Amino acid sequence: MSEHIIDPLTPDLAPEDFIHAAMQWHFSPATGSPYWVKRAAELDFDPLTDVHTWDDLDLFPDVSEDWKDVPVDALVPAGIGKEGWDFQVFDSGGTTGRPKRIVESRSRRNGVHWVSEVLADHKVPGEGEGHWLHLGPTGPHIVGRSIGLLAQLRGTFCHYIDFDPRWVKNSVKQGRTDEAARYVKHILAQAHDILSTQPVSVLFATPPVLEALAAEEKLLDLVQQKVRGIIWAGTSVSPETLRAFEDELFPDAAVVGLYGNTMMGIAPQRPREGGQDDERCVFIPFHPFSRVKVVDPENTGASVAHGERGQVKISLVSRDLLLPWTLERDSVLRIAPTAKYPQDGLADIRPLTVADGQTAVEGVY
Repeated sequence: MSEHIIDPLTPDLAPEDFIHAAMQWHFSPATGSPYWVKRAAELDFDPLTDVHTWDDLDLFPDVSEDWKDVPVDALVPAGIGKEGWDFQVFDSGGTTGRPKRIVESRSRRNGVHWVSEVLADHKVPGEGEGHWLHLGPTGPHIVGRSIGLLAQLRGTFCHYIDFDPRWVKNSVKQGRTDEAARYVKHILAQAHDILSTQPVSVLFATPPVLEALAAEEKLLDLVQQKVRGIIWAGTSVSPETLRAFEDELFPDAAVVGLYGNTMMGIAPQRPREGGQDDERCVFIPFHPFSRVKVVDPENTGASVAHGERGQVKISLVSRDLLLPWTLERDSVLRIAPTAKYPQDGLADIRPLTVADGQTAVEGVY
């Protein structure tokens, strides 16, 4: 199957042409996945004729719950022939219940290439400037592969220290905070071994792990001496803590945040442009494949204005996967786009407090 057939969605398409191409791809029996072709017959509209814009994706119900149970083979588009078949399966973190599963071939990898360009703008160390160290989930979570790919793009090694975020979240949820603390110490002991023996210049970790690392003098010393790029993700962070990371704890490193999840992909922090952003950290989704709307939690169809807080609503449209608009349990500020980054930005991410006063348990990832 030729490349122009298996790559129907390109970033140069106008928004309506992009959506039109996506509907033709995902809902034509010759190219669509078994899941979407079958699901289309159950809808009260025709995606091929009734969906023309990103907003029209609101016609779809939230299908993400289906992806807890559907056989992942059913998510693979028929238009990708065996000669182009290189899919992998990844799980969500399972923060609010059983995990969802996605399949991925090349679309997320294209996003990682773009993230690498954004990191270069932040002056994160490049080729020939040392190894990477990933303190976080690997399989079945896609973040581990993404960090490894970023290291590969710089022609260097990525060291992995794996941990299970579900175990830690369950420990916190059940009040076993001492168990979670011991788990973090176990992670940091492994990090000390790698940092003391290998030329690590870039470190990936969550804010709680970075805080725990900073509390151990010998480990903090190693990081301050060797690391020139710190990438954080996985949990929210207060402006005060972020300021401490950047100005006090790791002043000689480029400190860059990543926001995202298995369903939407990675949204890196956009570089600050001459004091243009009032917020310390503004995230940008992978345009035009991954989009985020910030909506009023009391009226989930209505977007809030720039500068206002609302609930995250995500959509992912690629040749590998179609995810119509889906609500996430995150509260964010909607930030205006810039000339360089035409998508809305997101800032001050927090777990959403739901009607019963409960928030999602973040744990250490």
